[in-house]
Amino acid sequence: MSTGPGLFSDIGKKARDLLTKDYLSDHKFSVSTYSESGVALTTSTVKKGGYSSGDVAAQYIYRNTSTDVKVDTESNISTTLTVSNIVPSSKTIFTLKYPNYGSGKLEFQYFHPHASLAAAVGLNQAPPVDFSVTLGTPTFALGAEAGYETTSGKLTKYTAGVTVTKPDSCASVILGDKGDTIKASYIHYFDQLKKSAAVGEITRRFSTNENTFTVGGSYAVDSLTLVKMKLNNHGTLGAVLQHEVIRKSLVTISSEFDTKALDKTPRFGVSLALKP
Repeated sequence: MSTGPGLFSDIGKKARDLLTKDYLSDHKFSVSTYSESGVALTTSTVKKGGYSSGDVAAQYIYRNTSTDVKVDTESNISTTLTVSNIVPSSKTIFTLKYPNYGSGKLEFQYFHPHASLAAAVGLNQAPPVDFSVTLGTPTFALGAEAGYETTSGKLTKYTAGVTVTKPDSCASVILGDKGDTIKASYIHYFDQLKKSAAVGEITRRFSTNENTFTVGGSYAVDSLTLVKMKLNNHGTLGAVLQHEVIRKSLVTISSEFDTKALDKTPRFGVSLALKP
């Protein structure tokens, strides 16, 4: 599956992950543990204002099947079952939520050396349908996605994108929000492990003439410590410090500041992932 162009959702993902992944800005504390039998357990707590909420998530992997169950403090239960290779080079994903059964979804993904497609349908009486296709190679790919609402018979979204990937860099352009937004991103790596990198992303919304420009990067201080930072033109500064305390076990500390309102209390988050 890794020899093809990937899914449409992979377009721009490398830059997006560097600018968003591990940035915990909601006073969040989480602990993850992993067992050798393939069971993963994650507990997290988020504090917003004076209210705290949390959830517990568990994952079990056996051969080509994985099961994820998540329960939050409001007794909402989400279950995801993923099965690989029901059809060769495919992945089938079934999601069910309780008590909101209407938000369940069935998704099918198919991978080919020069193309990939994904189709998802909601599990309710008037199911929304999403479809995406990507053509190309691991080096160059272009794709499109669309969403259709069966009740109104209208397209809810249509997006197109193109990406060029090299061993040390990746550039992507995405036209989204029904043609109202264009986003361009570029990421460049400075080492073979791809831990030290620089990234830039610019978003233009035509309806409001609004531009958002974000720059960021990551730097491997040593083999155990990684630092990440990002800053946008609205003055939002984010920072992440990630350290491997013991083998495969990571502690991550993140914070976000508004440089235009330094009197405001910064937001922060802490997570701990423990692996055997």
